[in-house]
Order: sequence, then structure tokens, then C-alpha cells
Amino acid sequence: MTTAVWRKWLRAGFSIPLSISEDFLKKLLIVLVLAWLLLGVILPLFPLVQRSLSDKDGNWVGFANYLRYFSTPALSISFFNSLKVSIATTLLAVTLAFGYAYALSRTQMPAKRFFLVAAMLPLYVPPLAHAIGLVYLFGRKGLITTGFGGWFERLIGWQGWDINLYGFNGILLGELLYVFPQALMILLVAASLADARLYEASLTLQAPAWRTFLTVTLPSMKYGLVSSIFVTFTLVLTDFGVPKVVGGNYNVMATDIYKQVIGQQNFEMGATISVLLLIPTAIAFVVDRLIQRQQSAVLTLRAVPFQPKPNRWSDTLAFGYCALITFAIFSVVATVFLASLVDVWPYQLKLTLRHFDFSRVGGGGYGAFWNSVRMSFYSAVIGTIITFVGAYTIEKLKPFRRIRTAAYFFSMVPVALPGMVIGLAYIFFFNPLEWRFGSLVISNPFQFMYNTMAILVLSNIVHFYTVSFMTATTALKQLDHEFESVSESLGVPFYRTFWKVTVPLSLPALLEMAMYYFVNAMVTVSAVIFLYSPRLKLASVAIVNMDDAGDTAAAAAMSVLVILTSVGVRLLYDLLTSRLTRTASQWKKR
Repeated sequence: MTTAVWRKWLRAGFSIPLSISEDFLKKLLIVLVLAWLLLGVILPLFPLVQRSLSDKDGNWVGFANYLRYFSTPALSISFFNSLKVSIATTLLAVTLAFGYAYALSRTQMPAKRFFLVAAMLPLYVPPLAHAIGLVYLFGRKGLITTGFGGWFERLIGWQGWDINLYGFNGILLGELLYVFPQALMILLVAASLADARLYEASLTLQAPAWRTFLTVTLPSMKYGLVSSIFVTFTLVLTDFGVPKVVGGNYNVMATDIYKQVIGQQNFEMGATISVLLLIPTAIAFVVDRLIQRQQSAVLTLRAVPFQPKPNRWSDTLAFGYCALITFAIFSVVATVFLASLVDVWPYQLKLTLRHFDFSRVGGGGYGAFWNSVRMSFYSAVIGTIITFVGAYTIEKLKPFRRIRTAAYFFSMVPVALPGMVIGLAYIFFFNPLEWRFGSLVISNPFQFMYNTMAILVLSNIVHFYTVSFMTATTALKQLDHEFESVSESLGVPFYRTFWKVTVPLSLPALLEMAMYYFVNAMVTVSAVIFLYSPRLKLASVAIVNMDDAGDTAAAAAMSVLVILTSVGVRLLYDLLTSRLTRTASQWKKR
């Protein structure tokens, strides 16, 4: 097809031959969206469950694997360890994030924009990098553990502080850094919705500050608190990176799956633990959705937006609180950068770039890094297209209401699927297999994706699908249905309205989705740890392998490359958003 034909086709708005009816196209699109969700999300779970109920030879054994899991103390303790560290981290993270969100939204402290950006920094850092930073701070030769190499001992007699990093303490601190911004984003939205009339009434009635907090502030934020609790709990329970580096002998379910599959090639027990890991996350998701259904509007038409008044003491306290948390975040991230630049920690502290020469270590080097960039780019482009088309199909098209309802439900499922569960399920579903029925041999029709970039991209798209889907759905709900009604009355095909109207008006949401896919695909390890091939090594997996081999400085260097890439994409996103949003909103001025 020539360039001129392409331009004419695009200018026409993707004109379709008249022999194909528009109603047929709508129904076909709905069926394709449902088929994609079944193939990518639902069907791979069946062989995972089936494998957990079978032995090594594929024979049905029922719940024997589950009984063996709970009867083996070395394995079953991981289940309770996971719950323990998840509950402790959730309580601490939500509490700290609540105070941070309250300070940003309910006080007049200075530098709010800076503190908000600083709190989001861990989103662009691989979870393993958080753990590596903690090792260099609190490990056996860490800065804090040794009192900055004995410098403080010579100065003030302080010998350092050993927090027993490897185990529960290390996982708690690492996960806290990982999930803090996630909880903060939810609570910040909840804290920003407040009715000033309620606070004025409380002030008029001379209610003490603690009673106003308990009767006005907390009730207005309760649904945000519930969501942040369940999101944080799920993220900690299913994370693999932090406990892999600082877990020590404190086993959790995510690392057990890795050890069973990679270390022992025991896929049956790996599948069993995966299903068990899926149960708490699924319960948390269902409970969260049920509670959210009871949510009522915090701001009504008569509500008056709350504007905090300057208060010297509360503003100073809020500033100090946010500064302390920001300092902790910056300390860990800065330590990762320092570790990548120091010659030999902690003996030769001269700066060098030799750790960025990955030819001396395993893991894939710059090839792995560029594979991650390619994978993240494909995930961003393809994932954004699939997600937005899927959301448009479910939200805007009218045929097959029950099928669209089922597709919406399936779109919510990925948020309850841990990345390692998705990866292991894809191994079973896309693995080259043959089924024999007498003389008839049937090969797995999806085996062509195994050990390819396609399966890595698909895993990322599914893993991060729900959040992007909700972003797209929210953007589409803001567009009046009159656009489609007017187009239909004028005889304009729905696909032309989609291309000419819906896409331009939803451009900010599309860029947000693409950025979300790219950054998360760059930093994730759990979704790809089982799926990468020797010729398709990835940066996040390289960090794991380097750390396993004792090349921690090289792992820190690779983490720095990932951080810089993710932050760079974010800056590019901000630039494009500011320009394209102005362009897309020009119609408002006409």
C-alpha cells in the first residue's frame, strides 16, 4: 500500500466497505474483546489449577499437593510469614501514607509540589533496587550498620546500628518503600474530597480537633482507606523482588514459587503455591469491590470545597513529617546510585564507572537493558491500543449487553492476579505440547508464542491491564453519549467517530496509560521471571541474577539505568501531555 493510499485511508477515517454492515462490525468487535480477555486472562488459569491437582506424570491426585504443602513445615510456614509481613507492612504503609496525604491536602505547608513528586519516586525504582539500597545502608557492611565506616565512632563514639536486615525487618522496610506511593495516591484523592461546611459546623460547635478528626475527617476518607489497605496488602503479598534480596531465611510464598520452579523444577508444587497465593488476593479484591459498592458521594452539588487555612504549628509539623519521609526515600535511592559508582564497597570509596561495564558479569548486560526497553515500548503501544479499544467497546457500544458485562468482569480479574501466577500460568498454557487421541495428534495452537517477545509483552499487558482499563473507562465516561447519538443520526460510522472525536478527546488518558505500561514493564520482575529466554534476557531479571552471583554493585548499576529510563519517560510524558492537551482542547475555544 503506497503512502498516498495510506494518507487517503487515514483522512477518510478508516472507511469500511459498504458490504459489511456497521452492526456486524460492532458485534464482531465485542466478540473479539471477549476472546482476547478469555485467551489472555481466564483460560491460562485452568492448566495452572489442573497442574496443582496432578503429580509429575500428569496423573490426577486431587488435593494431595495442598496437603503435602501444609504438612511440610518448611513450606507451610511461608504462608503464615507472607500474611504476617503483608499485614504489618499494610498497617505501617497506610498509616504513614495517610499522614502524608493529610499534610498535602489539609495544610498550607510550603513545597507541596516537591513533596508530591518525591513521594512518587519509588514508582520508578525496581523493587529489587529498594532492597539493594537497604543492603548498602543496613547490611553487614552497610553505612548505618558500621557507623559510616567507623567515622562516627571516632567522632562521637557511635558504633552504628544493626537492625538485623535479612529477614522480617528487611522485607518490611523494602516493601514499605515499594507500596508507600501506591497507598498515597489513593489516600490523596480521598483526602482532597472534603466538604468545608462540615468543618465550619464543627468549629461553630467548638468541637475539639480530635473529635472533628474522628467524626468528619475519617468518615470522609473511609473508602479510600479501605482501598489503600487492600491494594497495599495484595502488592506486598505477591511481591517477589524485595524478599528475594533481603529475605534471608525468612521464606514467603513468592520466593517459594521461585525456588520450587527454578531451583527444583517442581512445577506441581509451584502451581500449588500459586493457587494458594491467588486465594488471599482474590478475597481482598472481592471484599474491596463489595465495600466500594456502598460508597456514596462525598461531595454533593451543595458542597463547598475545603480550603485549609494557614496555621503555623500544623504547617510546620506537616512540613517536618513530609521532609522526614522524603529524606528516607531519597536516602535509599541515592544509596543505589552511590553503590553503582563506588569502586569496592566499603573499602575503596573512590568513584568509578566500571560497574556499568556489564561484560565482566552475567545477566545479559546492555543487551538485557535494551530488550527491556523494547519490551516496555511494545507493551505501552500495544497495551494502550488493546485496553482503550476494549474499554470503548464495553462502554460505548450497545449490542450484546451480557457479553459486554462479562467482558467488564474479566477486565477486573487481572488486578487480583499476582505477576508470578500469570507467568507460571503462561508456561503451562503456551508450552509446546501435543495431545494424542489414538492416532490423532493435536499440537498446542498457541505454542508459537513460547520463548518470544510476544509472550513477555502479553504478560505485561495482562498484569497491568485493570488499572489502565479503569483509566480508559473513566476518560470515556466523561464524554457525553451525545457524540455517538449525533453521529448515528447523521449516518457517520462509529469507527469514524471513534477516530475523529473519541481518540483526540481522550489523548491525555491514552498517554497516561502508555506511560503506566512502559514504566511498570521496565521495573517488574515477577511477571517475567518465568517467561524470559536465554536470548531475551531482561534488565529486571539481570538484577536478580547479578545479585544471586554476588555482583551487587553491577545490579545497582543496572537498577540506575532502569530508574533513569523510567524517570526520563515520565518527563517526556509530562512534556507531551502539556502540548497535546492544549492541542486537543482547542475545540473548546471555538
